[in-house]
Amino acid sequence: QVQVVESGGGLVQPGGSLNLSCAASGFTFSSYAMGWYRQAPGKERELVARIITNGMTTYADSVKGRFTISRHKTKNTVYLQMNSLKPEDTAVYFCHVHVLQRDYWGQGTQVTVSS
Repeated sequence: QVQVVESGGGLVQPGGSLNLSCAASGFTFSSYAMGWYRQAPGKERELVARIITNGMTTYADSVKGRFTISRHKTKNTVYLQMNSLKPEDTAVYFCHVHVLQRDYWGQGTQVTVSS
């Protein structure tokens, strides 16, 4: 079955960096777009970054120039490198894939940016 499992969250000071990972299984990883979303307390889940099969990427305006999404096809893993983190980046970060007309989400990983 399709699974995506996030890791790499934690507590970091403003200006710091974190690298999130999402391990995927149960589908042909190289054939599907992958996305990172986040949800802060009291807010709706929002798209942070997305990478499609040819490697093209899109980002939310709020993270452009600070975050980088990438994928490793042989490891079936998608990454989110987050630099220059701000307190407003605090949220639960989710990995997402849409396979055969269904959405699949991981359990999420908490990112807290605080001094």
